[in-house]
Amino acid sequence: MSPQIIDIGVNLTNRSFHKDREEVLARAEAEGVTPLIITGTSVASSQEAARYSELYPGKLYSTAGVHPHDVKECGEGTLERLRELAALPQVVAIGECGLDYNRDFSPRDVQRRWFREQVRLAEEICMPLFLHERDAHADFAAIMREHPAMIAKSVVHCFTGTGEELHAYLGMGFHIGITGWICDERRGQHLRELVKDIPLDRLMIETDAPYLTPRDMRPKPKDGRNEPAFLTHIVKVVASCMNRDEEEVARATFETTKAFFHIDSEN
Repeated sequence: MSPQIIDIGVNLTNRSFHKDREEVLARAEAEGVTPLIITGTSVASSQEAARYSELYPGKLYSTAGVHPHDVKECGEGTLERLRELAALPQVVAIGECGLDYNRDFSPRDVQRRWFREQVRLAEEICMPLFLHERDAHADFAAIMREHPAMIAKSVVHCFTGTGEELHAYLGMGFHIGITGWICDERRGQHLRELVKDIPLDRLMIETDAPYLTPRDMRPKPKDGRNEPAFLTHIVKVVASCMNRDEEEVARATFETTKAFFHIDSEN
């Protein structure tokens, strides 16, 4: 039997899953990809993720946070609603939060303000952080250095940056999430070398489904949609790049993820 693996980042509330969400879960479980952690990217999506996770105790968990794209919508009640969600047993982290200077869908000063607010909230309530950083390394690292105790409790999800950035994050003490970006021969080639430098006790794996479908999958999914069942393919590629056994990588990332998110080992 293949080892169990955990997908730390699934956008299961995305509309592309509305018609067949249960079938997606069944396919993931058949591949040993369980439990799943559903990403919250706004107050509304975090509420939806928590509601859906509650239906599958031990199989689904969720995060509660506001993505940098959406922080322009934050207001007076945002933190209180996130705090209420974080108190639920199925909610295992604050996030997805951070900085995105690639798209700038929210003004950068607003991004920095609400990133700080969410880091402070996680620190106050002793929750891990599920973090987003794109083209914003210097400001992101500076803000996290204001909260040194939180760095070891933080995962930089969907890391796609440079070697210098990776080594800076590892030196600071972050965990690193790797997606199917590593399977992209156009954009992810550098990750195939860099992943060797990530210690297994700091590595986590994720699909970021329905996005980032592994480009080297054969056969390719007809609709082009990524889903959690494809995490087994990502593990295979990561293990190959690390020159390690696939089962070793699967087992190590499973244990690292369980410990990081405080997921009950019986689930």
